[in-house]
Amino acid sequence: MVARVSAFIFTCLLVSTPAGAQSRQFGPATGTVSIRQVQVAFIGSGAIGGGTLRFNKRNYDITVGGLGIGGIGASRLTATGSVYRLANVEDFTGAYIQIREGWAIGDEGRGTLWLRNAKGVVMRLATKRRGLQLSLGADGVLIGFKQ
Repeated sequence: MVARVSAFIFTCLLVSTPAGAQSRQFGPATGTVSIRQVQVAFIGSGAIGGGTLRFNKRNYDITVGGLGIGGIGASRLTATGSVYRLANVEDFTGAYIQIREGWAIGDEGRGTLWLRNAKGVVMRLATKRRGLQLSLGADGVLIGFKQ
């Protein structure tokens, strides 16, 4: 129980640290990404969607899906931001750990997503949300390329 509470507090601190300070520690952005997805949460959470990775002057269509904990409600979100530490496009796909925070009430809503995979690829995304949701939690996310 203590480990779970500690992990939750660490997650909250990570999300609340100024974004500029976190981005600098990853070096320059190596790409950009935009994602569109639907999120539903009631203690547990789920999300499905897709988007585009821009890397080395090329666009790649991606799929995104995940399950996690934290939050309540439902929203559609669009997220855009930077990709860090991506050297090879093949390193982009796979399982990510996502930390999220955000809110939505009707057409108003914002948030932030931080994602990191085992190959060291990191994404920081700003979200715009529509719906009715309060989101603070962690997820496992699978990202792949559309065939």
